[in-house]
Amino acid sequence: MRTVIQRVTEASVAVDGHVVSSIGPGLLVLLAVQKGDTEEEAVWLARRLPLLRIFADAGGRMNLSLGDIRGEILVVSQFTLAADLARGRRPSFESAAPPGKARALYDRVISELSAGDTPVRTGLFGSMM
Repeated sequence: MRTVIQRVTEASVAVDGHVVSSIGPGLLVLLAVQKGDTEEEAVWLARRLPLLRIFADAGGRMNLSLGDIRGEILVVSQFTLAADLARGRRPSFESAAPPGKARALYDRVISELSAGDTPVRTGLFGSMM
C-alpha cells in the first residue's frame, strides 16, 4: 500500500461537482492498494493512522495524535499513487491491485478505522474525485 498522509484544518472530496464527504481538523489519507498487499497490512495501517503523533502540542512539538486533537480522517482511494514513472513519459500502473482486490482492502482499512473512536469519512471508490 502507498499512502499520502496530510494534516488538514479541513478537507472535502467532490464527485461530479457535489461534495460527498468533508472533515474538519484531522488527516486526509490518499490510499493506493498494490498487488501483493495483504489484509494484515490493511489492518496494520488502520490501527497505526489514529496513533501517529503528528499534530503540534502547546509547545509546537509534533506530539499529539488524532485522538488527542479529536480529529477526523478522510480516506480517498487514489490508485495513481501506484504509478511507475521509470520508463518513458506514460506512467505504468502495473503495480496497482485489480479493482476487486483493491476495493476489498480499501474497505477493510475503512472498517478497521471505523471500529475506533475517530470519525471516518470516505470518497467514492473508483470515482473521478
